[in-house]
Amino acid sequence: MNKKTKVIVVMPAYQAAKTLQRTYDEIPPEFREHIILVDDASRDNTVEVATKLGLKVIRHQKNTGYGGNQKTCYQNALADQADIVVMVHPDHQYDATVIPDLIQPIMEGRADATFGSRMLGGRPMDGGMPGWKYNANIFLTALANLVFRRYLTEIHSGFRAYSRKYLETVRFEENSNDFVFDTEMIAQGMACNLFFTEVPISTRYFDEASSINFRRSVVYGLSILGVLFRYSLHQAKIIRVHQFTRKLDDKVHS
Repeated sequence: MNKKTKVIVVMPAYQAAKTLQRTYDEIPPEFREHIILVDDASRDNTVEVATKLGLKVIRHQKNTGYGGNQKTCYQNALADQADIVVMVHPDHQYDATVIPDLIQPIMEGRADATFGSRMLGGRPMDGGMPGWKYNANIFLTALANLVFRRYLTEIHSGFRAYSRKYLETVRFEENSNDFVFDTEMIAQGMACNLFFTEVPISTRYFDEASSINFRRSVVYGLSILGVLFRYSLHQAKIIRVHQFTRKLDDKVHS
């Protein structure tokens, strides 16, 4: 990128008052100038903490879900002229000091999106990841690689960086408002032939870190299977799934 690259950090927040300060402190100082926190109708004082930190705060009056929160994050980051958007969960589960490594491949033009991977980080269970979650992660990622015909070590990471090109190409507004949003973002990028890379990360599992329970995880896993099934039909040209087409296609067909 020739001009100075504008990196905006977005934080999809829900009940993050206890962990937001710690997360913010780990963000390298050079990336603290442009941070957008979207509060999804938290019942704690997340908004007050974020305001004291000087973050740009957007508050949902009603809870829209994890995916719905991200939609607001990316829409506002694009409106603020971001070149790269980094998603950092404010629950302090991911190590935000890795942001420079996360954006480097995009800045160098080697990728349109970069994902933090716990599998590349080595021994992810050392951070407290439950065994059943680790096994499900491995299985669903392997299945996704078969469907996408491209290789990623993990499709479930919530620590990601997207280029402006990525967010202006995929139809993220049409995605689920639930946790499967992240998988839909990958499927859309795959369908649009965008480029991905990964960097190793470590994660922390503790009481205040957000994590879905076993029942919600089952629903999440089934939702991923649904995304992969629709993607397969789209790629095989059996049906045309509008969600997996480029935004530019609208202009071509108009």
